[in-house]
Amino acid sequence: MNFKARILGEGDIDRILIRIAHQICEKNNGVDGLCLIGIRTRGVPIAQRIARCIEKIEGSAPMVGALDITLHRDDRSRDPDTPVVSSTDVPFSVEGKTVVLVDDVIYTCRTARAALDAVMALGRPARIQLSVLIDRGHSELPIRANFVGKNIPTSQEEIIAVKLRECDGEDSVSIYAK
Repeated sequence: MNFKARILGEGDIDRILIRIAHQICEKNNGVDGLCLIGIRTRGVPIAQRIARCIEKIEGSAPMVGALDITLHRDDRSRDPDTPVVSSTDVPFSVEGKTVVLVDDVIYTCRTARAALDAVMALGRPARIQLSVLIDRGHSELPIRANFVGKNIPTSQEEIIAVKLRECDGEDSVSIYAK
């Protein structure tokens, strides 16, 4: 991979997550019945950060869970190896709740589709919304995010690399050429 450009730094990501937190609160009239579920791996720390921002805005934080979508992916049959499954940790019921799925990048929307299946396997929420840090385009399914931090149109020969301090020791978003 060849580095092309750094798009966002730590301050940029912090500002984006504060804005997304405000948008979530506004769209849902606060936090009653609201929960955030991060899609592993980087969606989890993003969901936790958004929950902390919401707590500063509303005075209480929504519940936060972590979702592994491995067994719900539509490309499992093409992988000859046994999938590596992380844990799903949703220590609350999603029944009747507004679930905000959180991920770092939306690209083909296949991860989002798998996450919808995984949440529905947990119960029947009142509604499901999707929040992403980066939307890079190229959707292959009729799915779009409700809350988008930044739209970064890319070619299919480019890769968006999101780094978060919880996973990578730094906060940044960069573009690489394949």
